[in-house]
Amino acid sequence: MATKTSTIERNANGSAKSSTLREICARAITKSEWEDKEEFLDVIYWSRQVFGIILGVIWGIVPLKGFLGLVLFAGISCGIVYLYAINFQNVDEDAYGGVWELVKEGFMTSFAGFLVTWIIFYTGLHYDSIMAAKGS
Repeated sequence: MATKTSTIERNANGSAKSSTLREICARAITKSEWEDKEEFLDVIYWSRQVFGIILGVIWGIVPLKGFLGLVLFAGISCGIVYLYAINFQNVDEDAYGGVWELVKEGFMTSFAGFLVTWIIFYTGLHYDSIMAAKGS
């Protein structure tokens, strides 16, 4: 059973218009006009989730550990979202409640996904060196 994921938008005349996931993704990677604020915030939210998992994998492989990894994740994640929203999409941050509202959108769930991924990859790839350090 195939389903079509869609988001409802409102046209200028007030009638509902449906945007498919493919259309939203295409608008996310190109400079676009975002009439629906919630749709743009959804793009930021889900992009941040994927980005958090990717950074978790990278941090686990590198192997990065400790406070430095946490601070780097927060800085890179917030910086990327800010640059994407303000410079790439040219949105007016005041229309979204300010820069803080854009930057914090989806941060904590992204942080949780990042931590889980980072811990799993770090432990899985570097278990022997962790146990050797405990044994000495």
